[in-house]
Amino acid sequence: MSTAPAHLPAANASMRLEAIAHARQTLLVERRAPASLQLSPWVERSWQRCMALGHDPQRDIVFEVLTPQQMRHTTERNAQLVQSARPLLENLARAIADTRYFAILTNADGVVVDACGAIDHSDPRADMVTRIGTDLSERSVGTTAIGAALTDLQPVWLHRGEHFFANTGHYSCAGAPLMGPDGHCIGMLDLTGIDAVERPELKHLAAQTASKIENALVLDQPHSMTLRLNWPGNTMGGDTDGLLCLDSEGWITAANPAARMMLSGLHTARGQAVHVSDVFGMPYQMLFDAARRARTVLDIPLWTGLHLQALPVQASEDKRPIPMHALDQRGVPLKTREVEVIRRSVEEARGNVAQAAQALGISRATIYRKLGRKH
Repeated sequence: MSTAPAHLPAANASMRLEAIAHARQTLLVERRAPASLQLSPWVERSWQRCMALGHDPQRDIVFEVLTPQQMRHTTERNAQLVQSARPLLENLARAIADTRYFAILTNADGVVVDACGAIDHSDPRADMVTRIGTDLSERSVGTTAIGAALTDLQPVWLHRGEHFFANTGHYSCAGAPLMGPDGHCIGMLDLTGIDAVERPELKHLAAQTASKIENALVLDQPHSMTLRLNWPGNTMGGDTDGLLCLDSEGWITAANPAARMMLSGLHTARGQAVHVSDVFGMPYQMLFDAARRARTVLDIPLWTGLHLQALPVQASEDKRPIPMHALDQRGVPLKTREVEVIRRSVEEARGNVAQAAQALGISRATIYRKLGRKH
């Protein structure tokens, strides 16, 4: 039996578990809704969804793993998420190393795509939930931080009996959703402990790390320039900055959640290409001019009448995409289209890489890297 943390006396910890047990008896066994329960709203909503699916809370669940074919498809689709998140997961694992919690990364379907930290693989309860390809969706394993965060799209905390199925009552977990560069949810970050002390502050840590992963995903997208955005009076350069990525013609190719909250025009045009001049009341060429001058912070007027401060930063060579006018409109993923364009240009130049690079406006090193060829 774990001991209560200093800020949560043992009596209060016991009362918390009793309140959860009372809620389970009332809602899951007696199926009635009293006027007041000491239960987080998202937990109650998840329990209701689980009951609507016909789940029995007393049933022993089995943690299902994807088929090999499904695993290959999932691995390919989430390669960028795993690559961008991995360094941050390793930092996170060091932060929670002494808490008996570990980190799990899932895709938008609640399937595990990575795990990191002090995982005791000799304990089946830890091994089962950290296997790559394990389905931890609400439909599969009931109420968890994973299902709640992916459904409510907000950071959550769940402790022991707040999980729907009785045999998942060993877990305590914090979760935060991950929003992709296009504004859609692409997965979530989960911090799980087994028979561990309740640490609701991990919800903040999960949310903070999720924000860093979102920023890393944006910066890892092909782009010609990054705009760091913040309201006047705030210090630029931190994790709270809005991030916009632009191609060489001023089209917005990626944005983090902070930028989407600052710029309402990005919400109304989700799924459609947005030009930066549609949200900024200034010629976009001025941004590229400023990017060529080191650390030039601009006052940016918005069409809404508000003002932002912006720090334009030119992308390194390996982040610059092939110009949009050189790409077709077949809806093929950008990286695939880039490779096709490069390969076709090299073929048209009869293998002359220097000539193809000049025609595309990129370096020979970029061509070699994109095609996976050696010099």
